[in-house]
Amino acid sequence: MRRARLLFGLCLAALLGQAQARPLLSVVIDDLGQNLARDRQVFELPAAVALAIMPDTPHAAELAREAHQRGRTLILHLPMDPAGGPYAWRPDLPHTELARRLDAALAAVPYVQGVNNHEGSRMTADRAGMDLLMGTLQERHLFFLDSRTSAATVAAAEAQKRGLASLSRDVFLDDQPDEDSIARQLQSGVALARKQGSALLIGHPRPATLRVLLRELPKLKAAGIELVKPDLLIAERGNRAMAAHGKDGVYR
Repeated sequence: MRRARLLFGLCLAALLGQAQARPLLSVVIDDLGQNLARDRQVFELPAAVALAIMPDTPHAAELAREAHQRGRTLILHLPMDPAGGPYAWRPDLPHTELARRLDAALAAVPYVQGVNNHEGSRMTADRAGMDLLMGTLQERHLFFLDSRTSAATVAAAEAQKRGLASLSRDVFLDDQPDEDSIARQLQSGVALARKQGSALLIGHPRPATLRVLLRELPKLKAAGIELVKPDLLIAERGNRAMAAHGKDGVYR
């Protein structure tokens, strides 16, 4: 397994090639699966933009199949406490039930390459639960993206301990849903990518967010920024924590 991961990382590093000379940016759109007409607008964005689909939504499987056919990166947007619902991970649940819910969620959203948390300020602070999740994802060859909905998260730290391919979110694009604020957040992400070599941005399928991204993402290359899929960002970071998330590459 370690040899396979090493070869995978080397291949991705080779694919990066000249792109490594440029700051790298990845964008993930969360909360997909509720509205098929709205969510399909994400396909108008550059192909590197990843889709995070919620399992307890009416169009999860259909959207996942279409995204897979289009060659897009797919992520299971797994609900975590305080989020509720039949798939939600909660610290009070036995590990057998957590595993069952993950299996059901992965069945509801096929073709995923990774998992990130929907909400989860309480669940991602539960070390035992996060250790279980990272071990399971490692067995399934899936990466983890810590949305960092809480400063108390230990999710990325547990992934790092296991050597699981993982990332942490740097910037939320649309906590303020107006276009000017979203554009400023995007520029903050670009500035951060220039400073630390890469940045991971998360947004939502809000009309203003999609308009800003549709307008601004095609301009990145001319500005010296390389828009890449999350797996290439994982290869570039090598599971190291960025300065805002830890010290000397180790997650707090």
